[in-house]
Amino acid sequence: MSNVDTILDEARSHLKRLEPHELHQLKDALIVDIRPVHNRLAEGEIENSVVVERIVLEWRLDPVGDWRLPGFTADTTVVVVCNEGWASSLAARDLQRIGLANATDLVGGYRGWRAAGLPIREGGSQAVV
Repeated sequence: MSNVDTILDEARSHLKRLEPHELHQLKDALIVDIRPVHNRLAEGEIENSVVVERIVLEWRLDPVGDWRLPGFTADTTVVVVCNEGWASSLAARDLQRIGLANATDLVGGYRGWRAAGLPIREGGSQAVV
């Protein structure tokens, strides 16, 4: 097993990862898309998701930080989405470390969501918060 696999397994051991249909049924989750702009423009985005570049994720989601997004608390379920569900596991682990106990990620990522036929915004956006 590679070092990355070991780190990924450790991160996932602390997450209650969600399948696409489970996430679709959640009503109060904050869905955070960390995918690069070129992926979002080419493939679309999950409806009602918020785009936050990975490079600023912790600053924008620190529940007590000066740069945090409005409208969520430390108790909010935050679901991180990447392309296929790998980088999002590491990002969700990092969000737990800054105080978001309910941070997790989407099994299969955006592509798993889309393959399940769930609602998307075509074309994506370049808007980043």
